[in-house]
Formats: sequence, structure tokens, C-alpha cells
Amino acid sequence: MSAARRIAVVTSSRADYGHLVWVLRDIEAHPALALQLIVFGAHLSPEFGLTVGEIERDGIPIAERIETLLSSDSDVGMAKSIGVATLGLADALGRLRPDLLLLIADRYEMLAPASVALALRIPVAHIEGGEVSEGAIDDSVRHALTKLSHLHFTATEGARRRVLALGEEPWRVHRVGALSLDHLRRSALPSRSEVESALALSLEKPTVVVALHPVTLARDTLREADAVLAALARLPQQIVFCFPNPDAGSRELVARARALCAARPDAHLFVNLEHTLYWSLLRHAALLVGNSSSGIMEAPSLALPTLNVGLRQHGRERARSVIDVPAEPPALAAAIERGLSARFRESLAGMTNPYGDGRAAERLVAVLAQTPLGEALRRKRALDLDPE
Repeated sequence: MSAARRIAVVTSSRADYGHLVWVLRDIEAHPALALQLIVFGAHLSPEFGLTVGEIERDGIPIAERIETLLSSDSDVGMAKSIGVATLGLADALGRLRPDLLLLIADRYEMLAPASVALALRIPVAHIEGGEVSEGAIDDSVRHALTKLSHLHFTATEGARRRVLALGEEPWRVHRVGALSLDHLRRSALPSRSEVESALALSLEKPTVVVALHPVTLARDTLREADAVLAALARLPQQIVFCFPNPDAGSRELVARARALCAARPDAHLFVNLEHTLYWSLLRHAALLVGNSSSGIMEAPSLALPTLNVGLRQHGRERARSVIDVPAEPPALAAAIERGLSARFRESLAGMTNPYGDGRAAERLVAVLAQTPLGEALRRKRALDLDPE
């Protein structure tokens, strides 16, 4: 009997871990696969909630913990964090020597494990390639990861075609759907009363959830934040803020959100919302506001009206639950009114989410177990050019 394939998986934050949970569980349970989980980045930061504890509570074994996140709020700090992560991951992957490295999405720190794997001749499998988010550096990171990777797991058919357009061989590219949607089918989500207890608030009052991040492509990464916060300050609804990603400007964004919360007792800021708790909060919310991919990829499965603000997610495929709005006070006020209207909510009945059906992890893990390894996987071939 052949040895189990060693699959190293990297996770750097609460956001990507929430997507990866069922993949991690399915790799662990598969007789032909052995999980090597590497935890780094914001997971190990007290400022961002020490979310490594969530992984420990889930009982998923951790092979390596790597401190990489600088105590910084600048683009220089972001760039240096990539270098620190590269050093730590070189040692970790040198020890583990997995048969395959699995990473997800588009965070800048994911350039570090992909680059290290390239130098160590470890093939890379990439989740959520082919997406578009033209208003963030994530867009360039995602496409760079595609070219550094040897297997691709896309969320939509459009994303699959875009990866093929980048020159990847068709046998390497698999549409599996968005992993985060597996929670709706497989996870036990907290009840409304459990959400209220965990957050120490009542959901009797209509609640607007805010998931707002710095716009990393802009020199002023918070240039859209003031307009959003000003519009939210005038809302009569209860407001729940989620902590932003650890990008340049995140500390100042948190400070501005805290100032708004201090001015009104029905506004709340949470450093970390465990992924099933976040799902359940969205299930009972009236509206999601911000520039997070969760409004594009996950909220449609709950038929939750979403205001997608500004540039960050420009270009992504979206369902009809998403209202695109510029970060301008009059436009935001009109869009909020539309999103909160009963008419708009009713129009979402029967909507299909283009990001999948909640079976992504099982499809992905089947490919990991069956794809030939060795030089056939590592050696990427250029596609023939069409004759001029």
C-alpha cells in the first residue's frame, strides 16, 4: 500500500480559515491523504483576536506555527511581512517536504508560501483563482498565484475560463464552487438566540452588518471609509462592525469605527466573529454593507441584500442581491434605502448563487487524491499560440 500523500495547507487569517474548514476535515478523513496545517499571519496576532484558538477548538492538528505579522499599519509593513513569512515558511516547508501545497485566494502574504514552494520544487494547488477584484492589490496577487500553481480550483465557470485564458492547461483546472458555501450544507450554525447570547445584543431590532476593509490599491487606503461611516451614522438600524483585514490603514479604520460605536449604544465592533457565528448573523441581518468578498460570494446564498461599496470588488461576478454603489454620501443613502426595502428583499426569492452548491470541499479533495504527482504535475507546458 502506497504512503498517504502529504498535503500542506496554509492559513493566515480568520477569513481564509473559515473557507478551508471542510477541506481540512476532508483531507484528514481521506485514507490516501495526510494533512500538514501551517498557521501564520494574523492567526497569531493578539490585535486580530489570536484566531489560532479557533483552529485549536475545532481539533484540527497544527504542524507549524510561524510568526510573520509586523506590528505595523503601513504598506511598507505589508511588504516586510511577506519577507518575514518567506523566511519562516522556507524553514517549515523544508522540514515538512509535502507532496503538495494548498493555498487559497488572494491575500498578499500568500505570495510567500507560493514562492517558497517554487524554490523547493513542491507543486502548488490554488483555490479561487480566476476571480476579479480590480480595486485591490488582491487582483494581481491572485493572478500571480495562478501562474505559480499547478492545480486550480475555481468557484465559478467564468473564473475557470479566466484561468484557462491565462494559459493554464485544461486538465489542471477544476470548477468546484466556493468552499465557504459548504457551511450552509455541512456546518451546525448557531440559532438566533445563540447569536444574541454570543454577541450580547438583541436581533429584534433590524441589524446592518458592516464588513469594510482598506482599499489596498489606493494610495489613501481609507479614502472610501469616511463616506461609508457618515452614511451609517445616520441609520436608525442597529449596526454590527466586523474587524477589517490586517492591511495598511486597518488600525485607523478600526479607530474610526470605534468612534462611531462610542457615539451610539446600538453600534458594536467585534474583533473576531467565528465563521459559523458570522454566517448565522448574516442569516438574521437586514443588510450587509462594505467591500468584502463575503457580500459577493456568501450573502447571495442567504438572499441577503448587500451594498458593495466602491472599487475593491469591481469586476467580480455577482448575484442580483448585490447593489453596487460609489462611496459618495447621496448614492450611499439611496442604496441603503433600496437595500432595506421590503420590495428589494422580496425580489430575491428563488435566487441562485453563481458561486456554487455547498459541495466544493468533497470535489476538491477527490482531485487531490487522484491527480498524478511528480514531474508530470510540476512541469507546466506553454499552450500553442494561434497562428497570426
